[in-house]
Amino acid sequence: MIDAAIVGLGRWGRSLVESVQGKSGRLRFVRGVDPSPEAREFAARHGLKFSADHAGAISDPAVNAIVLATPHSLHLEQVLAAARAGKAVFCEKPLALKAADAARMIEACDRAGVALGVGHNRRWWPAMRELKRLVESGALGQLLHLEGHNSNENSDRVSGGWRTLPAESPGGGMTGAGLHVLDAMVGLAGPVKRARAQFIERKPPPAPRDTVSVLLEFADGASGLLATIRTTPFYWRVHAFGDRGSAEVLGETELVLRLSGQPPRRLQLEPEDSLRAELEAFADAVEGRAPFPVPPAQMLHTVAAFEAVIRSLETRAA
Repeated sequence: MIDAAIVGLGRWGRSLVESVQGKSGRLRFVRGVDPSPEAREFAARHGLKFSADHAGAISDPAVNAIVLATPHSLHLEQVLAAARAGKAVFCEKPLALKAADAARMIEACDRAGVALGVGHNRRWWPAMRELKRLVESGALGQLLHLEGHNSNENSDRVSGGWRTLPAESPGGGMTGAGLHVLDAMVGLAGPVKRARAQFIERKPPPAPRDTVSVLLEFADGASGLLATIRTTPFYWRVHAFGDRGSAEVLGETELVLRLSGQPPRRLQLEPEDSLRAELEAFADAVEGRAPFPVPPAQMLHTVAAFEAVIRSLETRAA
């Protein structure tokens, strides 16, 4: 059992705690860290020793690992601090906003000999795992093209806080929902060679109406299209096209398989708690049972592609 500290007890940090506390035999939270006094009650309800500063959690010998659900701009220093203390660290996405910072985090954890995990929970969705299996098995043939879309209504639900700040969440919906699709594509097709993006705004924050569209070229020659909208009902789609067939994921458990010469097949897979699954995979990495399923190279490739998309939005060039 890995005893972990959760740093950041906002909406997502609480979701991480609730996914494993009293439910997992692999990881549990023993400390909670948040500057807001309102988080103390949540920590007490889940049996967490509470503090407002993460330094105590990092130095606590009873803590085996640090889980970060904090503002994106804090990730670099918090990951480096955990590595210096010899603590494994799981960081919510984005690992960093700049590839150079992500490279420093990865190198620090490698040098310290501690596991590093990143919170791309969509990779643990049953339909996404089946899509990856289909691509890697060659069932679709050579991968030629990817299309992805992730949208939600979060902009109507978040009226303030750090997530609304452009410095913390650049590129409209790209940092939140869009990054999940970008990471999914990197996991399927590898590093991105070129990105060209556009941002169209209909209404400014705090309740924005904007869309982001991205045209991608992958290093292996595949192409990609990505879109995200911050104010429309939740929608997830990732579609991989090969020269023998295609597979389209629609949500967590649904996949449509189209193979040459065969009628389409719609697969309905058993649901799984993706947050618990990714934290238990992190626990396996901490104990040396298995590497974390998102390799460090892919962590870096996702951040590099994200940074390229943001630069393209700013410069209106590829």
